[in-house]
Amino acid sequence: MKLASYWIETSPSFRSGQQAGPAGRFDVAVVGAGFTGLSAALALARRGASVVVLEAGRVAGQASGRNGGQCNNGTSHDYAALSAKLGAERARAYYREHVLAVDAVEALVREEGIDCDFHRPGRLKLAAKPEHFAGIARAYERLKAEVDPDVELVPPERIGEEVGSNAFYGGMIQTRSAQLHVGKFGVGLAEAAARQGVQIYENAPMTGLDRLAGSRSRLHTPKGAIEADQVLIATGATPPLAWFKRRMIALGSFIVVTEPLETAVLDRLLPKRRNYVTSKIIGNYFRTTPDNRLLFGGRARFAISSPTSDAKSGEVLRATLHEVFPELAGVRLDYCWGGLVDMTYDRLPRAGEHDGLFYAMGYSGHGVQMAVRTGQAMAEVMNGGPEANPWRDLDWPAVPGHFGPPWFLPVVGAWYKLQDQLH
Repeated sequence: MKLASYWIETSPSFRSGQQAGPAGRFDVAVVGAGFTGLSAALALARRGASVVVLEAGRVAGQASGRNGGQCNNGTSHDYAALSAKLGAERARAYYREHVLAVDAVEALVREEGIDCDFHRPGRLKLAAKPEHFAGIARAYERLKAEVDPDVELVPPERIGEEVGSNAFYGGMIQTRSAQLHVGKFGVGLAEAAARQGVQIYENAPMTGLDRLAGSRSRLHTPKGAIEADQVLIATGATPPLAWFKRRMIALGSFIVVTEPLETAVLDRLLPKRRNYVTSKIIGNYFRTTPDNRLLFGGRARFAISSPTSDAKSGEVLRATLHEVFPELAGVRLDYCWGGLVDMTYDRLPRAGEHDGLFYAMGYSGHGVQMAVRTGQAMAEVMNGGPEANPWRDLDWPAVPGHFGPPWFLPVVGAWYKLQDQLH
């Protein structure tokens, strides 16, 4: 079992990165070459801005290339709960943002000719306990009536048409959800930005930031420094500045991928080849890959990703995979990896401006689509259109007691496990 991301291992190399050290002055500097930073950089460059992107590692090498490859149109929240908390109008707007975000990914794939296996098989939320189906049915009725007429309900007696497992008791399909090869998409997005003149520096972490006259900043890297009139922080779960660190919770998520499976096996287990998520708080998500593997992920352990942590989490996922699909008990696992989810305390994205720096992050498990959509929105904001940012009115207080590594994760994990046992 290789401790590496399947998506990164099977994606092409980025060939248009800058080879010399960063230098010069630009209209915009973007910190982070994931989906947020690259989509913003591409949108800004299309408008004629000179743009530089500083990336600590490789293009799409962190959350953008280490996720489950699902591009779903639903929010992180139960829609009814979100509506009760924020009001029906705002809940509808946020849900629609997630729908438009999937459209934004598809548009980029089409416009830039990115070969990344994008298609829309839909997302099936699976009831992991018999009593969970009633809640899913209520959510279906509310969504269909208020914001998403394309949802479909799968009653318990028909779940065998969707999943060849005895572990589930009905579900709901959000039909506009998509999947893609996120590694190929990330590299394709970077190549598209480079074609528009964006200078992208890999292995060039921002190590310092000086504020200069006016709105100008100087950004330092081990390889050199650049100056920019505007700066966008697009680093996801590991922001470089203290103000963002206090508001962002880095939560580990882990994935295993099987060896290639026979088509007949997948036809029995997952005949529709959808995106799948389960209804438990500490649930699982899975899908097939373009080469007929099964990708199976989840929280597994409330821990931060590291080689040792990834391997331990992989064994937890292996056991859960065998519970869900006993037929795969003898199947080899070829890949195992972990990544960091950029969680906010309320699981809503954050984007805006703080102390002269623009930012976009906090997608809370929906980053494949929301990073693209929000990156594009922030390009509009930086070009003088603040109304393009749908998250502009959200407060963002610091998480109490949070100053660095999330020490409270084991406590949170234990609480969630208890809730899954009780409900």
